[in-house]
Amino acid sequence: MEQRTIAFIGAGNMARSIIAGLIEAGYPADKITAVNRTPEKSAAFRETFGINASEDGIESAKQADVVVLGVKPQGMEELLASMQDVDWSNKLAISIAAGISVSRLSEMAGTPLNLVRVMPNTPSLVGEGMSGLYAPDSVSDADRQFSGELLSAVGKVCWVNEESGINGVIAAAGSAPAYFFLFMEAMQKEAERQGFDTQTARELVQQAALGAAKMVVANPDIELATLREQVTSKGGTTAEALNVFNNKQLTETVSEAMQAAVRRAEEMESLF
Repeated sequence: MEQRTIAFIGAGNMARSIIAGLIEAGYPADKITAVNRTPEKSAAFRETFGINASEDGIESAKQADVVVLGVKPQGMEELLASMQDVDWSNKLAISIAAGISVSRLSEMAGTPLNLVRVMPNTPSLVGEGMSGLYAPDSVSDADRQFSGELLSAVGKVCWVNEESGINGVIAAAGSAPAYFFLFMEAMQKEAERQGFDTQTARELVQQAALGAAKMVVANPDIELATLREQVTSKGGTTAEALNVFNNKQLTETVSEAMQAAVRRAEEMESLF
């Protein structure tokens, strides 16, 4: 991976996970700066990772080759407005803020940004993320490669050709951990109703989910439907449970939920 100076502006949990992945992969600590307006939080980054830390986002951005914009969407306009003195012409900007388009970010900055937009998800916090990336045609191959490698420090990456594809990433990966948590929560509650204590019920469910996910990863050439069929004996307990899901139209419900996520992502783009 090319070694550039990186400033994480608005260093929170997602920035922490990316920084941790970079350091673990051997990226030079002296080329990374974490910026947080709270001195205690910025100092914690320095102490934990041995990187540079600052409360001054403007100066950190000026000195960086790559600026990762990690503030919450509602704080992005104020942040970029405060950076009018930053010369963005030779920098790569990476935004991990949801709901703000490339054109809107450039408008906020008052200048065209050389920008890659990223939609990570929370499993990035444990190195198992799935991030969607979009870059306009004006972004160079080298900058695209760097952005992809940066996010690969916390999991897998997927490039989309159109910016609207980021909303599809939100539906399929960004919001998806919550879908699985909801399903697992329902299973745990029923296991408890059937007599298991809370700890055992959770362990049963989480290990089944982990094992199923690992089977999917270990068998990339086998369709998900086939994996399901391999577990389902005709007339057996699994078949009976799946009949209930099918009768309750689980597939249609999942489809409607993902479409709702896309619609909300589109609505959010008009809020900023």
